[in-house]
Amino acid sequence: MFPELRTEIPGPRSRELAARLRRVESRNVTLVGERWPVFWERAEGVNVWDADGNRFLDFTSGFGVAGLGHSSPPVREALADQSRKLLHAMGDVHPAESKVELCEMLSELTFERWGVGRGKVILGNSGSDAIEAALKTAVLHSGKPGVLVFAGAYHGLGYGALEASALEFFRAPFAAQLGGFAVSVPYPYCFRCPLGHGGVLALEGGEFPHCSNGCLEELERRIVTELSKGEIGAILVEPIQGRGGDIVPPRDFLRLLRRLCDEEKILLVADEIYTGLNRTGRLFACEHSEVVPDLICLGKALTSGFPLSACVGRATVMDAWPESAGEALHTSTFLGNPLGCAMAVAALREHARPETAAKVLAAGRHLREVLQKIPAATVGDVRGAGLLVGMEIIRADGSPDQALAAHCVTEALQEGILLLAGGRQGNVLSLAPPFDLTPQESDFLAGRLAGML
Repeated sequence: MFPELRTEIPGPRSRELAARLRRVESRNVTLVGERWPVFWERAEGVNVWDADGNRFLDFTSGFGVAGLGHSSPPVREALADQSRKLLHAMGDVHPAESKVELCEMLSELTFERWGVGRGKVILGNSGSDAIEAALKTAVLHSGKPGVLVFAGAYHGLGYGALEASALEFFRAPFAAQLGGFAVSVPYPYCFRCPLGHGGVLALEGGEFPHCSNGCLEELERRIVTELSKGEIGAILVEPIQGRGGDIVPPRDFLRLLRRLCDEEKILLVADEIYTGLNRTGRLFACEHSEVVPDLICLGKALTSGFPLSACVGRATVMDAWPESAGEALHTSTFLGNPLGCAMAVAALREHARPETAAKVLAAGRHLREVLQKIPAATVGDVRGAGLLVGMEIIRADGSPDQALAAHCVTEALQEGILLLAGGRQGNVLSLAPPFDLTPQESDFLAGRLAGML
């Protein structure tokens, strides 16, 4: 069931491929070192095999993509069937039928399911594309260029999405080319409260914390100050911050944003590229707070492995776009690719099954429980919802310990475990495994981490 201990990772084949890649790829893309990387050859379920035949347990789902498992049979069959008929169509001129089916399903699973009418869709190729479609929709709808975002946010690396992202690591080298339309305010981060209201707060049901009234009141004051300037046309938010550290905000946070958007008649945009499609134990993370956004951005798990994304909005909001006269204002060559659309339809059918969310909730509960039992002073916080879990690694004084988190990621690779570190200081072990994760596999991870911490 579990990977055998090895003495050589990466193996000779992975080292050879790394050397070849290093010669021809920008040095800023793939980290190549003595103990990194391994090269994937095949994957199934929770398991990945590298080019040397080593097997790994994947606690990343390949950046959150393979929630349904690597090589999910329904998705794989949909891809195979579609590939025999049509690989490419003219997405904004002469589309494929699968594009129609996907847009209909996205409307049904979002705004129709929420009881607020039909949704309309703009498809893209990446999460960044979906965010930029939402940003363009917001300015067409409101006429206001500004967007309110949150500290620690990650919305993608295209220039529009990058302007809306608040992680300085990605922004700083390109600041001179950014548009300056985004305004950032603190994101509720209960373990390291940016609003002066203390440390870790109790979790309700192991999921969402209740924040003190003072915390949200202070945040509301800061948001209202920005909105009063009259330039903000949308609030863009991750219902749970992913790359920023798997941060679960207070349950009333999204409700506060919904109220303020309604009062100001501006748009609430939910970035669910990472959190959507059952990752948090609900089909969409905004449903934990019973909040309906005006626009929702989806990607990653949408196809289980093909570059496709979607910005879905209330029809009345999306109709801010003018009627096409033969040239779309926002499009791309591969818009609505038939392969991706067919895979997405198959994936969404699986995500719509109630047992999928139930599986995630049960697996996530056990994973958090075993991680919380690790007897190490270096574990400052274990938080999350469903199978989006963050484990904050700290020094004795409580400060972020990026070096130890990086050590755990590297050592875990030697143990046959794929991990990623995230967070604003790189000190959070970010766990987003496939939904078929077993209790025994979670126990295996916890045991190995206990020996590293």
